[in-house]
Amino acid sequence: MKDFDNKRRSFLKNTGKGVGIALGATIASSIPFNYASAAENGNASNSNKLQYPFTLGIASGDPLPDGVVLWTRLAPDPLNGGGMDNHPVPVQWEVSLDATFKNVVKRGNELSKPQLGHSVHVEVEGLDHSTWYFYRFKAHDHISPTGRTKTAPAYNSSVDHLNFAFVSCQNWPTGYFTAYQHLAKDDLDLVIHLGDYIYEGSHSTKVRPTDYSAPEIYTLDDYRNRYALYKLDSDLQAAHANFPWIVTFDDHEVDNNYANDIPQDPQKQSKEDFMQRRGVAYQAYYEHMPLRRTTLPNGSDMQLYRRLAFGNLVEFNVLDTRQYRDDQANGDGWKVPTPESEDPARTLLGEQQERWLLDGLASSKVKWKVLAQQVFFAHRDGDFDPGEEYVSMDAWDGYPAARQRIVNFLAEKDIKNTVVLTGDVHTSWANEVKVDFHDANSKNVAVEFVGTSITSNGDGSDVNNNTAQYLKENPHIKFFNNYRGYVRCKLTQSTWQTDYQVIPYVTRPGAPVSTRASFVVEDGKPVLKQLAAIPL
Repeated sequence: MKDFDNKRRSFLKNTGKGVGIALGATIASSIPFNYASAAENGNASNSNKLQYPFTLGIASGDPLPDGVVLWTRLAPDPLNGGGMDNHPVPVQWEVSLDATFKNVVKRGNELSKPQLGHSVHVEVEGLDHSTWYFYRFKAHDHISPTGRTKTAPAYNSSVDHLNFAFVSCQNWPTGYFTAYQHLAKDDLDLVIHLGDYIYEGSHSTKVRPTDYSAPEIYTLDDYRNRYALYKLDSDLQAAHANFPWIVTFDDHEVDNNYANDIPQDPQKQSKEDFMQRRGVAYQAYYEHMPLRRTTLPNGSDMQLYRRLAFGNLVEFNVLDTRQYRDDQANGDGWKVPTPESEDPARTLLGEQQERWLLDGLASSKVKWKVLAQQVFFAHRDGDFDPGEEYVSMDAWDGYPAARQRIVNFLAEKDIKNTVVLTGDVHTSWANEVKVDFHDANSKNVAVEFVGTSITSNGDGSDVNNNTAQYLKENPHIKFFNNYRGYVRCKLTQSTWQTDYQVIPYVTRPGAPVSTRASFVVEDGKPVLKQLAAIPL
């Protein structure tokens, strides 16, 4: 075990400057606990006792007016299955109004069970609404880092503002998670992750100075180790520690571009084998996210779509665009639309989720109605010849009838202030959603903000060679950028402001952050107004 402790410290130093250093530097103003000291104390303890188990940090999520989910996972040997014995371990938890824990308001015990990777999901209740809290865990003699979280406003209460960020696509081998370092210091109430928290493919990289590499993952232990690799990152831990998160998955948490029960390469994997793989992948996702028991997988199924409201200001419809979709048409990829892709019976959400979404939009009383989802919603034509189209079969363009049902519903019901948040494509876009994307004069019914990746696709650039052609061919697309980063949103009762926060490189640490562009949407007017555009 002592040899592993030395290897772990060396690994953390090479992958994120050391968890303790980054976490303390990022949130020292609110969280005084010293991770590095705790780790050293744990390593110095009796060898017969539990070694320091909180290597993967802590997190909170899915805030309600009276409570929140607290998460950790005991993993003294994180990259080798966790290193825990095959029996439950009691974990104590505390919630306090202050970072010194002199004003503890809730405490309790939870069992970390081997069946769920010794993860802990505490659903704290009885808290005050719209309140910041601090929390921590204890296992044996070891105390976790301290986290900070915030409850939602009271249901239907008057809320005048909310700040949040959304992120996606954090491919560990392609770069450093520097965007999270900046996000952790931002003035936010909440973070939303739109998928691709891990990448399931083969890891082999020289971007980060480490000998770690791994093949594509298939088993539960494989997925657990891959999550552990990502969660060891100091910047990611800091972002989790400072805000509650709302999460949903995309494809790489299981298999690239999978569709329901169909893997990316069905010729290489039977449907039975893939569903077993999907089941363990969903379990590993649950084990590593601050999710409620209602999302605990049942075999190869997982109830992930859900709705969270923040007073009368905003409601997040968190969608699952993978588990229930029809297979991608035309063999997937970028293709010319065909009768197969344009079949009106095709679905991306599944009939039940689609009806749930439309019913929720129709009955919502909040100002801003959000679709927090994964794949590009607006039409995006990559063929620049007039009269011809070339679109992504994996995005909503590959399911145009399903998209049209939503767009028509918004128009017919006159549902105002709908905002779509999107990840997946590793670039930033700002789009106006029209009833008819082929008619520039067609009515706008919503706007879409597409966020870039944390690291996927590497350093990036300000624009691509074909950016001007894209914007000309798709006049409803108002902005494009190819740098990495995150997206910050500032909501009031009268305006929605989106700031694209970008960094110039991820292949080495220390990149600065800047606001590349800002857009405002006014209450009742689904039109993008650009406030600023500042090239790097």
